[in-house]
Formats: sequence, C-alpha cells, structure tokens
Amino acid sequence: MANVNVSIQVLPVVLEERIYPVVDKVIELIDKSGVKYEVGPMETTMEGDLDKLLDIVKRAQEICVEEGASRVISMVKIDYKPEGVTMHEKVGKYRR
Repeated sequence: MANVNVSIQVLPVVLEERIYPVVDKVIELIDKSGVKYEVGPMETTMEGDLDKLLDIVKRAQEICVEEGASRVISMVKIDYKPEGVTMHEKVGKYRR
C-alpha cells in the first residue's frame, strides 16, 4: 500500500503536570517506530503504511494508560489516496 498520513492528538486524563511527560512517551514510541513524523503544537503527523500507523495509534493508547491515565481521548485523522500522499506535498512550499 502507498504511504498515507495519520495525525494523532492524544489527551491523557492525568494530573495537569503529567500531561506533557505522558505525551512525550507517545512521541518516543513514534520516534522509535522508524516512521517519518512531524510534531506540531496540537498533534503529531506520521507518514507510512496505514497498518503500521494504526498499530502506533493503538499502542499510544496503551502507553497513556501504562503511564497512569484513567482515560485517553484521541483525535485521529487519516489522509489516504490510492497513489499515496506525503507530508511534503502538502506543506513543503511553506518550509524554509
């Protein structure tokens, strides 16, 4: 399957001072996965095989719970087209 983009925003239900450390664990998971990704102020966008990216989304939920979240609210966006899609084609012209 061609590359797709999946964006995820994870909101772990933890004490406020724990939110960033828990989110950091999710970003660490994404980094270790080897997929191309970009961290933004509101979400992280990944590029790669849809099945692999959805596995990362699933694991992100589990990591939040392992880190003490009583609940995890996540927003996931998928940009798919049969011939593939890249982050660069969408935002490359804005990069300096």
